[in-house]
Amino acid sequence: MTNTVADQVGTYLAQLGVGHAFGVVGSGNFVITNALRRAGVPFTATRHEGGAATMADAYARMSGEVAVLSVHQGCGLTNAATGIGEAAKSRTPMIVLAAETAASAIHSNFAMDQKAFAESMGAVAERIHSPASALADTLRAYRTAVRQRRTVVLNLPLDVQAAEPVGQMPTDTVEPAPGVAPSLEQVNALTEALRNSLRPVFIAGRGGRGAKEEIQALAHDVGALVATSAVAKGLFNGDDFNLGISGGFSSPLTAELISQADLILSFGCALNMWTMRHGTLIGEETTVAQIDIEDANLGAHRPVDIGIVGDSAATATALREALLNDLGERYRTEEIKERIANEARWDQTDTPDLGEPGVSIDPRELSKRVNELLPAERIVSIDSGNFMGYPSQYLDVPDEFGFCFTQAFQAIGLGLYTSIGAALAQPDRMPVLGTGDGGFLMGAQELETAVRLKLPLVVIVYNDAAYAAEVHHFGSDVDLDTVIFPDTDIAALARGYGATGITVRDVADLDQLADWVNSNPQAPIVIDAKIANDGGSWWLAEAFKGH
Repeated sequence: MTNTVADQVGTYLAQLGVGHAFGVVGSGNFVITNALRRAGVPFTATRHEGGAATMADAYARMSGEVAVLSVHQGCGLTNAATGIGEAAKSRTPMIVLAAETAASAIHSNFAMDQKAFAESMGAVAERIHSPASALADTLRAYRTAVRQRRTVVLNLPLDVQAAEPVGQMPTDTVEPAPGVAPSLEQVNALTEALRNSLRPVFIAGRGGRGAKEEIQALAHDVGALVATSAVAKGLFNGDDFNLGISGGFSSPLTAELISQADLILSFGCALNMWTMRHGTLIGEETTVAQIDIEDANLGAHRPVDIGIVGDSAATATALREALLNDLGERYRTEEIKERIANEARWDQTDTPDLGEPGVSIDPRELSKRVNELLPAERIVSIDSGNFMGYPSQYLDVPDEFGFCFTQAFQAIGLGLYTSIGAALAQPDRMPVLGTGDGGFLMGAQELETAVRLKLPLVVIVYNDAAYAAEVHHFGSDVDLDTVIFPDTDIAALARGYGATGITVRDVADLDQLADWVNSNPQAPIVIDAKIANDGGSWWLAEAFKGH
């Protein structure tokens, strides 16, 4: 049914293969959203466009499909701005269907320069220009999302949407861009560095997530330890020489072994201040090599000795072929293996219990116990704040598709949205969210969406009644009234939305979580954990060096 251009565009996007759609429907995007639904694209109606944007982002990251965000003209698009900015910075393949006032409607309350607005967020701005160009415009937007891994805002003027469609539906298919092979000169330079290295460490980021087998095979051949940036957590699970997350979240042993490397090789990782602790994880004599599919990314955050334009899988394969043989154990010694097994995790590191029984719980003890109680098949999402290192490091995930980290914009409040989108992308896993009280309350309206979807979502609220990052950053010698709040009964708020809500002040209170897990839950549980003051989490001091 393609009575209008809006119907035609929605149907064509479904045919091209978009995944789940999210949004808030108004008059400007009503027809195209229903066209998507009729064509078989699942749609989740959210309570705010900001929630819909990040749900779409998380869904695309965890499913491998192009997600869709559908918004009303003007204010619908601006409401979604933070989520679109996060997706754009993360190079998430996503299409934003943004209704737009007609060019002649300059006095409409909804009129604005949507193209400039989209570009200001780092997204690619496209438009359905006319009925005659509608199919070509749609294909161009979809191809950009898939082949360039970009977030595309496709503006849909209302007068063009309502027009009669032109042309027959094509049968185009769009394949991902082929792998980029490195040049022989670049391969030879890195091969020489690998031969000369005695303590190599590989760090994989978002760009390494599709190259696990190739990177691990090369690491074995050259005796390298492996680690990831936060976004790729879980990629090297099962490898005896996996150090976990590199950077501010690193355990003491992980930081020690990375800082002692004589060669750090990055696979699709920016080597930014977070992953390298402002460069402190790089030794004075360490050779730094970076592999990325875009030349502009090489050395963007810090100088590199060897820069290679190529995708992670193709480059790792080319390096193995050039090396021809195994270089020996090098950094993969039995001693290092044993140390990693016994010391690499934060829950293997002795820390004092800061909790006060019946009053507050240590965030580390909370995280450890939750990790024990939840099923292994889970998908963990993280909001932003002082607390965020605890769920990131203490909660295990099954693989790189079990961890969703929407932190490119460093926005507080995206966590609940992230967890819902991730849950829909991985429906066979229990969704888990780590959030602070500030972030949770920013997006609490989407708890109704999770209840409506019957998601067995575990929401861990690390509740210290403050924007704790600011509290610890500015210290006690200043007026902190702007970032400290009265205690909020978040458990009661959750029950008001139809979720289970529990208050946790010590480890024994988490027995209620165990009962919930065993009850075949059909709605979320929100854990209002009254956490003890940690004086600023271990990663926070590192983070604020960049502010």
